[in-house]
Amino acid sequence: MMDIITVENLTKTYTTHKRGSGFAETLKGLFAREKVIVNAVDGISFSVKKGSICGLLGPNGAGKSTTIKMLCGTLYPTDGKITSLGLSPYENRKKYVGKIGAVFGQRSQLVWDIPPVDSFNMNRAIYGIGLNDYRDRLKNLSELFEAEEVINKPTRVLSLGERMKCEFIMAMLHNPEIVFLDEPTIGLDIIAKTKIREFIRSINATGTTFILTTHDLEDVQQLAEHVIIINHGVKVFDDDLQHLQHYVGEKKIISLNLKSPIDFDLALENGAKVVEQKSPVEIVLEVDTAKIPIGEFIEMLSRKVSFADISVKALPMEEIISQIYAE
Repeated sequence: MMDIITVENLTKTYTTHKRGSGFAETLKGLFAREKVIVNAVDGISFSVKKGSICGLLGPNGAGKSTTIKMLCGTLYPTDGKITSLGLSPYENRKKYVGKIGAVFGQRSQLVWDIPPVDSFNMNRAIYGIGLNDYRDRLKNLSELFEAEEVINKPTRVLSLGERMKCEFIMAMLHNPEIVFLDEPTIGLDIIAKTKIREFIRSINATGTTFILTTHDLEDVQQLAEHVIIINHGVKVFDDDLQHLQHYVGEKKIISLNLKSPIDFDLALENGAKVVEQKSPVEIVLEVDTAKIPIGEFIEMLSRKVSFADISVKALPMEEIISQIYAE
């Protein structure tokens, strides 16, 4: 697949002023304020393949939102270069915005007091969508989301899940080639999340590229094939999801329910450690299977301790990313 987005040495710098505390420092600041340079994004480079789903991750304040704003063309970089769909998002903004879509979980594009279908009509006029194309796309998208009745109700009476369905329909009506998703499943119940994820996968299968920023790592695990992690404005990871999961080794989480309490540290071999003790008989272990195979570890464990229940899971994505942040 060819690259649809290329980012080279992207930098965004802000200048702020340091504020002191107390009357004297405040008075001094009126006449001579100390400048502080903040590198929100610090020389990052990456590329995104056409037709892929790319997860852009990072803690709060990492530079994700600033990067997305530059990719959308709403923010001009201090340095570096972005080429998206063969265009510069900020220099060719008018032509570029007609080719992209956006869904923001915490910001709505819909007009509060009118039905979503009226907001859709406004977008049809803004993007110059032909009437027949508009009707066909609206019909297909509404059926895909099972939202034929929902789109005719006032936006203010819709549940969060219903509103998010309409946000996606709104973003897809002009048939964008790239869609930016910012926390698209935030606040949704498991059924609504599943529906949104199914929709993203079905649209992606037609060739649409998605850039996903989220704190819900279940979204990343179920959707993204390529993951980029930014921390303090610097790229710290850029690879596929499988490599992210294996980044900190072949580790497994073992939850044990013991029949009686023991001094558990004495029972462990090299490559295993206690990560949580919920009670004297409820223990959570982390096992590095690169050092000791999981079958061998469980066999060793069964000889040393007596347990009523055991479960083995992959290392949670949150833990993997936390370790990458720490490094």
